[in-house]
Amino acid sequence: MALLSLLQTPAPLPQLINANFPVDPQRMSISGHSMGGHGALICALKNPGKYKSVSAFAPICNPVLCPWGKKAFSGYLGTDQSKWKAYDATYLVKAYPGSQLDILIDQGKDDNFLSDGQLLPENFIAACTEKKIPVVFRLQEASTRKLELVLNKY
Repeated sequence: MALLSLLQTPAPLPQLINANFPVDPQRMSISGHSMGGHGALICALKNPGKYKSVSAFAPICNPVLCPWGKKAFSGYLGTDQSKWKAYDATYLVKAYPGSQLDILIDQGKDDNFLSDGQLLPENFIAACTEKKIPVVFRLQEASTRKLELVLNKY
């Protein structure tokens, strides 16, 4: 449960950065790759107003509905699926009460996890559209599952 606590209140790292580097704490952003991309999305959505933007590269967007997410959530959160929605970016964006949040999702079209139905970005995009929360979705030619592509492209 310590991991889940960190996802809800990711305070230590921003405090460390703000104390030691010349940054503007009013313009904080968060990003992640794959399951870390999902973590970045839920950190931003669970902390309205804390982040100006969130970037997710090949994120798992709706783990409650994908096979891998169901396996992981049942292991971490137990079998009561009603608890899972509190850690699913698609459900969180549907209830997002916060201020403007810039969301970027970068996804490779050749990603096997995408074609296998494990990532479900279309569900997240539909939820954002329904809530009138802007999201930029970029479908790249290569697979962003390969971290080298992410690092070389950005």
